[in-house]
Amino acid sequence: MAARILAVRHGQTAWSRSGRHTGRTDVPLLEEGRGMAEALGERLRGAPWDGLPDAEVRTSPLSRARETCDLAGFGDRAADWDALLEWDYGAYEGLTPAGIKERAGQDWLIWRDGVVDGERLEQVAARADEVVAWARSAERDVLVFAHGHLLRVLGARWLGLDPSFAARLRLDAGALSVLGWAYGEPAVESWNDRGHLDLPGR
Repeated sequence: MAARILAVRHGQTAWSRSGRHTGRTDVPLLEEGRGMAEALGERLRGAPWDGLPDAEVRTSPLSRARETCDLAGFGDRAADWDALLEWDYGAYEGLTPAGIKERAGQDWLIWRDGVVDGERLEQVAARADEVVAWARSAERDVLVFAHGHLLRVLGARWLGLDPSFAARLRLDAGALSVLGWAYGEPAVESWNDRGHLDLPGR
């Protein structure tokens, strides 16, 4: 079996709900976010995943990702990995897009214009490339718990595309994505899958 990446964006936090850029600030999950993580775990324990017994698991060390991993039931198998940290937003940390545009201009776009005193998009892409190389190093699925912008760049780099393609890959809190293969070429099997979150009662 060719390697695939199962990628999970952490559950909802107060900052992700309000649209604040959350890079290295360690914002905890809301109760809603904890429910998202538990729903994901329930889904991955069922068919066709059956708990992913052979998958290698890694997580961003930030608590919102680590707690999502733990509540989903993979904490005892997961290694922390700094390559999965969110984009360092520098001076834009904690700001909403509207707040950033007040400083940087109304046409500001992070994928084109970047941030001040933080990581360049190329640096985020280099970390994503580390994850791709690791995932493809053996014939087994990998499961990663990380953050919205980092995982969007990971999707672009899995496909061999410029990291700015990530602008076209929306990713919601608590969603599951699968990066795999089609006819021998890297492909997106599923993206921003919220099936476990959109059930009645959730």
